[in-house]
Amino acid sequence: MTYDDATHPTVPVRVGDRQARIDELLAPAIEAIWTCGFETFTSCQDLGESNAGWVEKLPYMAAYVESRRGWMLIDFPVDSGLAFLTAVANAGPRDAFYVRMTHWAAPDAWDVKIKPMDAAMFDEESPSRFGLRLLQVSFPGYDLPELVRRLREHAAGRSVPPAPADWSTVGRQGLSDNSRLPRGARGERLISRSSGAVRARCRRRRPRRPSPAGRGRGPVRGWW
Repeated sequence: MTYDDATHPTVPVRVGDRQARIDELLAPAIEAIWTCGFETFTSCQDLGESNAGWVEKLPYMAAYVESRRGWMLIDFPVDSGLAFLTAVANAGPRDAFYVRMTHWAAPDAWDVKIKPMDAAMFDEESPSRFGLRLLQVSFPGYDLPELVRRLREHAAGRSVPPAPADWSTVGRQGLSDNSRLPRGARGERLISRSSGAVRARCRRRRPRRPSPAGRGRGPVRGWW
């Protein structure tokens, strides 16, 4: 849902018994989210525009407001938010869109936060009691068409098989490229060989003790 004093034009959206007026640009996304069975709290099609009025009251927010122009926001209950992210990731390729939604250092990376909230904020006569109640997803508006497409694919039961992602925009090597990994971390085969060699060296270095009555030496039992 959106706030009653919405900054942007709204349109009615209804899916089953859920209905609300939603910012018109976000309406297709919210409809698709509800169709997938995910719950939402609030949404906004442009955070910069919605928060512009705060600058007069709180001048320090000017930089934040300017940085959020063109960015959309959807608030979820935590479980629904995690399910939403999982569905969107699995319903498309691991492309630049995927990297933006998963890696904080990507250009125009999605801003995903789980926010602890104090119950006393809503009832000041109560003692403080924090809980994880809200997962907030903010993303650049140009990702909206692909987001809606992926949600519709998920609703239709379609997904894309896992594949390596291109992490070059965040300076990270592909996990499937073993040749680029540090020595000793190039897949299970090398790790297995290394650990086998370590075990062999340890066996050779096992301490021994003299045996009684000159019977020779034997391994110390129970040491390894």
